[in-house]
Amino acid sequence: MREMALSAGADDVGFVSIDDPAIAFERAEILAAFPYARTLVSFVMRMNRENIRSPARSLANVEFHRVGDETDAVSHRLTRMLEDMGVRAAYPAMAFPMEAARWPAKMWVVSHKPVAVAAGLGKMGVHRNVIHPKFGNFILLGTVVVDVALDSYSRPLDYNPCLSCKLCVAVCPTGAIAPDGGFDFAACYTHNYREFMGGFMDWVETIADAKSAAGYREKVEDAESVSMWQSLAYGPNYKAAYCLAVCPAGEDVIGAYRGDRSGFLQSIVDPLKKKKETIYVTPLSDAEDYVKRRFPHKRVKRVANGMRAASIASFARGLSLRFQKKRAAGLSAVYHFAFSGAERKDLTVRIDNGRLEVGEGLIGKADLVIRADAQSWLRFLRKERSLLWALVTLEIRLRGDPRLLAAFGKCFP
Repeated sequence: MREMALSAGADDVGFVSIDDPAIAFERAEILAAFPYARTLVSFVMRMNRENIRSPARSLANVEFHRVGDETDAVSHRLTRMLEDMGVRAAYPAMAFPMEAARWPAKMWVVSHKPVAVAAGLGKMGVHRNVIHPKFGNFILLGTVVVDVALDSYSRPLDYNPCLSCKLCVAVCPTGAIAPDGGFDFAACYTHNYREFMGGFMDWVETIADAKSAAGYREKVEDAESVSMWQSLAYGPNYKAAYCLAVCPAGEDVIGAYRGDRSGFLQSIVDPLKKKKETIYVTPLSDAEDYVKRRFPHKRVKRVANGMRAASIASFARGLSLRFQKKRAAGLSAVYHFAFSGAERKDLTVRIDNGRLEVGEGLIGKADLVIRADAQSWLRFLRKERSLLWALVTLEIRLRGDPRLLAAFGKCFP
């Protein structure tokens, strides 16, 4: 199986049983798409480093898309080889297409990163990317699902190639990667993936809200329109991915860093930090404050990111993704949410000076109790319904200090 994967074009490969505890949280979804799954073949495709490192992001983007296409091609070739042998096999895309009807919930069929880690192909770095022991983080991942059990399976690495050098922290233009290991998903998503799903939705709504061509141009510059056209015509443009660019981990990569750290910083890290560019942020977010403080030469533009809750379940799941740690500093409160109507659900949300806990059910004593009709709450979040009107009509009811609801909103701008 290994020889087949390498001959199909993979740069490295590992194997995971569908029953491996390390991917237990993925098992049900994988079996829903591939009921015959017994083995997951995980493989890596190496990218050219200098393209990813260039301040000209068109160079990085062509490499992402070129290697992404080749990753899918390797999956296709390996699947064809297995089918020719009479073995059932199939594969999900490296990235797109995905199950778009699931948005804003999880759209992808297989999470390639945890499968790759379980297959011994690397470990997660501080920047939330898989670092291969040889190629570093300059890789893309693919998975092929097979209806055969193997005599033996791969083992995870017993060490992490990540150097904890924090260069990814230093270069991230939105402050999404924290020195303590924290990660602000919303900050990364809003900027780096500006022309993916959420940013595209915001752009479409901007067009819909514009009363004229002049009104549209007041909100969207010509260069942004051209960039969106390019994304639609050739593949979405990543706006950063600087964390990948500066990572020195991996046997093939680390030499330049160890041999001349000062030169590495000057030639690879500094050009990205000094680059004049537009950084997209959610208004009143930690990212907005961070850019203005750390990168005053970069321009800040406020946008929406399309992260709207379509259900109470997605509201609950999204809290950890939207939480703004710095905005929550100084707030210590427990919130009980009791939703009724079309979607019944009870939640306890605890915010304690920059830390967030979300639990099912009404746990302990609350400082503020919010009882709401599920649909009314979702309309309020989408700014389709006035909070005051919802309170007057008793669709949303509060018990406790109402100022705590405003404080809650600041934590999730």
